[in-house]
Amino acid sequence: MHDSNLVASIAVDVMGSDSGPEEVVKGIKRALEEDRQPLEIIAVGDEDIVVKLLKKHGIYKNKRVSNLHAGETINMGEKPMQALKAKKDASMIRAIELVKLGKADAVVSCGNTGVLMTAGTVKLRTMCGIERPALGSIMPGKNRQFVMIDVGANPDPKPQNLLDNAILGANYARSVIGVRNPKVGLLCNGTEEGKGNSLVQAAHKLLKDAGDVINYGGLIEGFDVFDGDCDVIVCDGFTGNLLLKTLEGVIKMFKGLLKEELTRGWLRKLGLLLLAGAFRAIKKRVPIEKYCGAPLLGLNGLVVKAHGSSNAKQIEGAISIALRCVRNRMNESITQDVARVHPYLKEAKARAIDVDDSE
Repeated sequence: MHDSNLVASIAVDVMGSDSGPEEVVKGIKRALEEDRQPLEIIAVGDEDIVVKLLKKHGIYKNKRVSNLHAGETINMGEKPMQALKAKKDASMIRAIELVKLGKADAVVSCGNTGVLMTAGTVKLRTMCGIERPALGSIMPGKNRQFVMIDVGANPDPKPQNLLDNAILGANYARSVIGVRNPKVGLLCNGTEEGKGNSLVQAAHKLLKDAGDVINYGGLIEGFDVFDGDCDVIVCDGFTGNLLLKTLEGVIKMFKGLLKEELTRGWLRKLGLLLLAGAFRAIKKRVPIEKYCGAPLLGLNGLVVKAHGSSNAKQIEGAISIALRCVRNRMNESITQDVARVHPYLKEAKARAIDVDDSE
């Protein structure tokens, strides 16, 4: 349930962005302007830089903003465990520690993905009943936005991990997209029974045995991903990451082709002006900037990864995602669903043993 009275506290890693700390501070300012509910944003980074930027953008004296000094920055090329050991005073690490200590509810960072996922997992640990965390990403569809999970955290999962992903993804869809009873699909190379590799077949059985905890719609093929009726699509992190990056590449290619062809000659440029309204309508139907943060779900605390080159609007979108998850008490709901699913699986296992014995 959405709690509008909850003072949500978000720690923001100011130093991790490819676009520089000023873009992150601009994103913080946008978040404060867009959100009028109780909240606190803790800007984490080099105090001299952060305070100067907070003053420059007129939010230093804002009661909803504070800052925490961190003297180091983790670069994009650094190895996760090496960075964890060598840079304990890094802005990303300090921000995660605020969540661990209960001084913040979530952390938002544009920094090194590998270090962020590793640090989040090591310091916050996975929730009871969740073996491995998963990255959830909200994707654009023809008729609705949907959650793709996992998009990179766990490339080689077990069937139980995909069941966990379904629980994590469904709760994320409820909290952020606002779907009451998300329909879950399992990505496969066909929809018939027996399709898919051994991982998909075993996960398919677990999802069918999960009772009413998961609104399982069955197997879903690749060409139905963006045109289907699923609110959550579950897959392994290897497949999800490939799909996500392929989509980004296709969008980039078509944007380039459109720009090239539509600006070739004055007649086409005139046509582009006539189509401007249609392009604006498409942009509204595909609100990418609104859902540009990908949370690492399943941890005792929330870690939201924003793209390294995020602009201020995209950073504000990532902060908004964190706020919705916190205010809707997403982790509490995940814990309840994990506890609810165990009796169903235990019963299904007992039935399978009885069948084997009778044979």
